[in-house]
Amino acid sequence: MNEDSLMHSPEFVIKPRSHTVWENQCVRLHCTVTGWPDPRVVWYKNNVPIDPLSNPGKYKLESRYNVHSMEINKCDFDDTAQYQVSAMNAKGELSAYASVVVKRFKGEVDEFLPAPRPGAVASIKEGPVSEYGITFQTQIVDRFGVSFGREGETMSLGCTVIIYPALHRYQPEVQWYKDDVLLTSSKWYNMHWSGDRATLTLAHLNKEDEGLYTLRVSTKSGYETYSAYVFVRDTDAEIEGAPGAPLDVRCLDANKDYIIVTWKQPAVDRGSSILGYFVDRCEVGTNHWIQCNDTPVKFARFPVTGLVEGRSYFFRVRAVNKCGMSHPSRVSEPVAAMDPADRARMRGTSAPWTGQIIVTEEEPAEGIIPEKPQELQVTEATKNYLVLSWKPPGEKGLEGVMYYVEKCVSGTDSWQRVNTEIPVKSPRFALFDLAEGKSYRFRVRCCNSAGVGEPSDPTEATTVGDKLDIPSAPSKVVPTRNTDTSVVVSWEASRDAKELVGYYIEGSIVGSNVWEPCNNKPVNATRFICHGLMTGEKYVFRVRAVNAAGLSQFSPESEPVEVKAAIGGGIPHASPAPPYGITVLECVRDSMVLAWKQPTFAGGADITGYFVDYREVIDGVPGQWHEANIKAISERAYRVSDLKENRKYQFQVRATNMAGVGIPSMPSDTFLCEEWTIAVPGPPHDLQITEVRSDSVVLLWKPPVYQGRDPVNGFYLDIKEAGAAEEAWRGVNTKATEKTFMKIKNLTEGETYVFRVRAQNKAGVGKTSEVTEPVPALTKPGTKEIAVNVDDEGVVSLNFECGDITSDSKFVWSKNYEQITDSSRLTVETKGNKSKAVFSSLGEDDIGVYSCLVTHTDGASSSYDLSAEELKRLLVVSHEHKFPIIPLKSELAVEMLEKGRVRFWLQAEKISGDAKIEYVFNDVAISQGEKYKMNFDKNTGVIEMFMDALTPADEGTFTFQLKDGKATNQSSLVLIGNVFKELQKESEFQRKEFFRKQGPHFVEYLSYEVTPECSVVLKCKVGNVKKETTAVWYKDGREIKADEHLGFTEGVLKLEIAQISKKDSGMYEVVLKDDRGKDTATLNLKDQGFKDLMNEVFSFIANSSTPLKITSTEKGIRLYTFVNIYNDLLQVTWHYKDSAISFSDRIKSGVVGEQLWLQISEPTEKDMGKYAIEFNMGNGSLRREVELCGQAFDDAFAEFQRLKAAAVAERGRARVAGGLPDVVTIQEGKALNLTCNISGDPLPEVTWLKNEKEIASDEHCILRFESGKFASFTITAVSVSDSGKYSILVKNKYGTESGDFTLETTEGLPDLGVTSYWTDADGNVMFGPNTPQQKMEAVQKKKESLGKTSPQKTEKSQTEVKRKDSVAAAAAEEEEELKPGRSEVTEAE
Repeated sequence: MNEDSLMHSPEFVIKPRSHTVWENQCVRLHCTVTGWPDPRVVWYKNNVPIDPLSNPGKYKLESRYNVHSMEINKCDFDDTAQYQVSAMNAKGELSAYASVVVKRFKGEVDEFLPAPRPGAVASIKEGPVSEYGITFQTQIVDRFGVSFGREGETMSLGCTVIIYPALHRYQPEVQWYKDDVLLTSSKWYNMHWSGDRATLTLAHLNKEDEGLYTLRVSTKSGYETYSAYVFVRDTDAEIEGAPGAPLDVRCLDANKDYIIVTWKQPAVDRGSSILGYFVDRCEVGTNHWIQCNDTPVKFARFPVTGLVEGRSYFFRVRAVNKCGMSHPSRVSEPVAAMDPADRARMRGTSAPWTGQIIVTEEEPAEGIIPEKPQELQVTEATKNYLVLSWKPPGEKGLEGVMYYVEKCVSGTDSWQRVNTEIPVKSPRFALFDLAEGKSYRFRVRCCNSAGVGEPSDPTEATTVGDKLDIPSAPSKVVPTRNTDTSVVVSWEASRDAKELVGYYIEGSIVGSNVWEPCNNKPVNATRFICHGLMTGEKYVFRVRAVNAAGLSQFSPESEPVEVKAAIGGGIPHASPAPPYGITVLECVRDSMVLAWKQPTFAGGADITGYFVDYREVIDGVPGQWHEANIKAISERAYRVSDLKENRKYQFQVRATNMAGVGIPSMPSDTFLCEEWTIAVPGPPHDLQITEVRSDSVVLLWKPPVYQGRDPVNGFYLDIKEAGAAEEAWRGVNTKATEKTFMKIKNLTEGETYVFRVRAQNKAGVGKTSEVTEPVPALTKPGTKEIAVNVDDEGVVSLNFECGDITSDSKFVWSKNYEQITDSSRLTVETKGNKSKAVFSSLGEDDIGVYSCLVTHTDGASSSYDLSAEELKRLLVVSHEHKFPIIPLKSELAVEMLEKGRVRFWLQAEKISGDAKIEYVFNDVAISQGEKYKMNFDKNTGVIEMFMDALTPADEGTFTFQLKDGKATNQSSLVLIGNVFKELQKESEFQRKEFFRKQGPHFVEYLSYEVTPECSVVLKCKVGNVKKETTAVWYKDGREIKADEHLGFTEGVLKLEIAQISKKDSGMYEVVLKDDRGKDTATLNLKDQGFKDLMNEVFSFIANSSTPLKITSTEKGIRLYTFVNIYNDLLQVTWHYKDSAISFSDRIKSGVVGEQLWLQISEPTEKDMGKYAIEFNMGNGSLRREVELCGQAFDDAFAEFQRLKAAAVAERGRARVAGGLPDVVTIQEGKALNLTCNISGDPLPEVTWLKNEKEIASDEHCILRFESGKFASFTITAVSVSDSGKYSILVKNKYGTESGDFTLETTEGLPDLGVTSYWTDADGNVMFGPNTPQQKMEAVQKKKESLGKTSPQKTEKSQTEVKRKDSVAAAAAEEEEELKPGRSEVTEAE
């Protein structure tokens, strides 16, 4: 876990409590403190640290398990005090207080002390009176005055302090302050208290010692202070003309590898501008100073590098001008070069004088990779370095996070790690060696033992260079008389000054032209008392501001002022009268917020501020007055701090103007300083009445300082007549208003009224404010109201005139009664007694109540309510007053005409005949000529410009500027880039089209369409043809025959491709021509064009497919679909369970005609599932699906089994393959041989019959059955008795089949030998050889000859399917050709 997430500031769980004890008793104060790192606890007595070793045995300090205690042994009277315990760690500091009062028994009091009063208080918090009734009175006499010294000198400041009564054993607490900062003894300051005189010695003056020194003497009865200013001038330069030494050298952002050193520029440059500064360093414990920069730096801030980690250093700065080098500044406090994270985790103490630092590290725990850092930003940027800061990630992991910093040049994405060696531990980092003028971006990664995290969001691009500007010069320097040797100088602060350090004031005796610095240390206020002036002389003053970037220009010189004591009367500007009506707006434990009413008389000049004094009241006796603020405050409310709880105080207020500080007000009522805990708000304050009229007034107020338990959410106003009783108060508004102003209407003219305001929150309505001064409801003579005006330019302004103006009067404009300081929306112009507030651009942001108050008058004021409705009205009036705009019906547009001409045109809604039109192209006026033709139709308001063609030079912006009297308007058309190119292309195309259409031309160019029959038709539409016009079709440059009837009457040419295939791919062209010209249309049906066409064909085929069906065959189950027509290029994919089928001998697909099928041979239950055929159409596909499962599978499988059994039976049935001749005619005496093929499994039985009777083989009739295939019938010598009907009968278990022939015997024919009849395996009747071998050879030759002449069709599919032609049919046809009549063959002997 990251330790940073556990760190928290100290917190007192149990605070020490106050005790009252008897003398010689022991008392223990204890407390419980939490915090991490463990807080360091220090005990104080009356703000002085308690050291047990300085008074052994008196104090015993213990700390154990966050419980801290202090025991005071044998208390005596001197132990009566306020004790403080302070707990401190790296996250902050917290203190708690307790009082110890030591009492004596009666008789033990010193003789010269009066007896204690009855009821003496036990706690010093209840008043400054001691338990013995002693009130100490303190006087500071023999005071030091305003002092002047030089650098290097020693100065002592001292005062004599008289305390009554004087007790030998009692010593007051003596403290010295410089500019309200408590001083402690050091090598620069030495404080001494002799018992009656306090002395502060400044051992070695430097300009850092300049300031207001205050001596504070505290007793148990209160304290007394005295202050005076100490001025320190520059010492003489070693080289004449060298500048004064820089001052206030400090070290910021100390890190292990760099320390940023800052300083303040000197007020004295001795007439020559400072060129820059040199920074020197010295390691603690040595006297060796090393210059850190080779060239002087002008910026009063410099990062010093090259330090050794863990060592401590001093720094000093020297200024240089063209005359030489200044004295070095006072050295800085020592600072260690180490990572701030290490400094925060230090468990030991540093020893700066030896340069050794003890640092302890905790063992890191295993963690997760941290998230990316947040809110990365560049906090400081100069030309020498940049400083980055960021916030640690929300989820860091389980160990301390470190960081890597990366940079990249803007415009690139090449990130480079800056701290490559060691990551930084603190969330800030300084980068050096960046190129001035270059722009960079930065990002940061977190890392721990688990790894490096993601980078943060990069910063915006930052250009290396000085970002801090020299402040602007102050203004309005006003000197005011103060004393015989001093003048109060006030001025207006520099505008928009950043990181302002302060101001230097210079004075000069009028006419001497010699300027002397009034201060050598910058002052942060805008008011300063310049001392050491010569009485009676006239001085002028000037001021300049200073920041780290340098010194501003001097302000304008002030008016001369004579140095002498200020007076209160007899001069034009007197000091103001005292304020009055002091009230309390809020009270907490140690402070009170006061409010008061402004003086009735301002002294003739503006009141510039107020000073508040306070004093404590003890038992009704007021003490001495003390200043609450040194710098004048401009508001009439102020918080007085450092008060004590449950004490009573009085206050007085003084007002100041340019004439001086007025007399104080009467002391206020006595107020008890106790914390308010009421739930409702406190009273509103600073009620002001303005815009007094006979029937209305406007009341302004400020919200209460004390909000109560919840924020204020509204206000109620009360009113009553001035002389009426308290019961006459009545509410003005029934609903609370959130505004801090209200116009109260319906007043009775002449009646005097008073008002008050109450604030409310969720808890209720709070205290009422102070009642206003009575005001009569009367409109003063000459009162004027704000008038709104709209000039001819449409500019809206608010105008106010005042007749009672004085030379010092000012017009103060406000919006919603808050003074307007931003002139971006409203500009104020004042001349004489008239003031005008001009709106720069009237809009919704300007809605509100505008008021004008004239100072130094008797309340001259007025207001104007700019509501939303009034805004709309003014905008309409403003539009009407402005120069009228010529309204347009249509803006400038462009259109294309025939021949590629371009027309630019617009139409004005209303325009006179005297209007003037200016045509502009690319900011250059163009006129009528060969290129441009202009036309202005004054009746219709149409303005046109024509161009015959567009060229590349015409790319740009065309503008028509209209002017009709005072009315103007213009419209532009931008034609650049692709817009212009498209328009130019269209113009050229239209121009070509025009000339093309003068002869025969294509109205519609060549395209194609696919018919439902999947034929492709190429077509185009022609126009402007005549009888002589011809059209020729080409494919890949070769003329092709087409329909000779062109059909010009219809104007459409067509070319049909019936069955498209790859050979039809190519470039198609139609040329149309006659004596007037020709036109060509082309269509690319190659590559992608052909693919697109075929995809459309495939789409028709796919969409014509029938639903997928299931059928059975003897071999298995077949899935099939039919299409209207099949194309060999069609790609189909069969799917089983959404996966493409891998074909095998068992699963095949194919095409037969228009049927696409999938054959599953010998199916099993594993083949059950969803099958689909997918038609690929290029840019899509179509599927037909069928479920082969359940009953559908069972039915198909049963049918397959039946067909399979039938096929087996059919194949095994005994049969006679091929028939015998019907009639055999043979000559008597000849031999007859008939042979036929027998098939069957098992081997069939063969029986021969004659005239239906079985015959047996003998010598005359030989019957043979050879090789299980051939059955032969042979008659060795045919006789007449052999004539008859013969049959062959074959039989096995699958069936019986027979073959018949008739034998006829003739006489007298020549001998032709033996005639044989036989059949081949396919049943074809053959004539020929007599031996089986010869028969087989003849059959083979017959098959080969038939194979060459039979057409075959190859189908494109996964399984090749051949369409067989009937060999038997061919053989039968041949037999018929050979057999005349009844196939009768006679052979002679």
